[in-house]
Amino acid sequence: MISVGIVGGTGYTGVELLRLLVTHPKVDLKMVTSRSEAGKLVADTYPNLRGFTEVYFTEPDVKTLSTCDLVFFATPNGTAMKMVPELLEQGVRVIDLAADFRLRDAAEWQQWYGMPHACEDVLAEAVYGLPEINRDAVRTAKVVANPGCYPTAVGLGFLPLIENGLIEDQHLVADAKSGVSGAGRGANVAALLCEASESFKPYAVEGHRHLPEIRQTLCGISGHSVGLTFVPHLVPMIRGIEATLYAVLKKTDVDLQALYEERYKNEPFVDVLPKGTMPETRSVRGANVCRISVFQPQGGDTVVVSSVIDNLVKGAAGQAIQNMNIMFELEETAGLNRPALMP
Repeated sequence: MISVGIVGGTGYTGVELLRLLVTHPKVDLKMVTSRSEAGKLVADTYPNLRGFTEVYFTEPDVKTLSTCDLVFFATPNGTAMKMVPELLEQGVRVIDLAADFRLRDAAEWQQWYGMPHACEDVLAEAVYGLPEINRDAVRTAKVVANPGCYPTAVGLGFLPLIENGLIEDQHLVADAKSGVSGAGRGANVAALLCEASESFKPYAVEGHRHLPEIRQTLCGISGHSVGLTFVPHLVPMIRGIEATLYAVLKKTDVDLQALYEERYKNEPFVDVLPKGTMPETRSVRGANVCRISVFQPQGGDTVVVSSVIDNLVKGAAGQAIQNMNIMFELEETAGLNRPALMP
């Protein structure tokens, strides 16, 4: 059994992590920390976990966390980097669901997140945890930077095209939409039901924090810099991301359907839909899967890819557990092989 601790168990990604871990066949959930809820039974805060765990929230403490094999951080940006170095010294492995270790360049991290990085040496050794690209590196990683939700949907959608040099990669477009849970559990007027319902809007068009992360991933695939316009939108639903991706093909006689099916045929959590099928966010709700469709409208030189995920699962907690399974040489699907919730 893997002894696991969670730092920050009260946000949406934290409770999703709990929901998945409490039924994982190889996990002993040892501790869940929260300064605000310390002393309370986890199942009292989240009654959906009644009967699944008797763990209490505790204050975050490196000494007690050091008794775990693995610690997940489901905390705000800037928290994990202050605690991780000491945990690593104690031999604990770490998966951070925030952004502290996603960007390899510390100066770029400070530019986008507004604070200096607290442990640049750890940043240099962290592995970006998109298994479909970095599975081998994740196996031996001490620190895994769990990808963001938008970067997961966009990266997996563009991957086969860029990998094979099939598109003009200086003018890529990612038009993405997310449910309001992506904004987190904190009080936020824009995420209130009365504000978000019956509305649909773009945001952070000038530059979203996930933009440099997406660019870093795409540049890593291509081996050179790429041009990307990324526009996120808020839609009136709780969970889900749909990313519509656009690019210009270098040649039009490629069987794109076969290309995607071949690239992802051995990936347990990427589902390439039959030709002509339209992905739906409801088909991935609660599931650790990315469903993808690829289109070539009118047989022209434009390729359109639609990629859907649950932002809290494949876009956060589920992918983190997928990375844990890889790190500890478990079946990659352990604790994650469950269908989406419908309706």
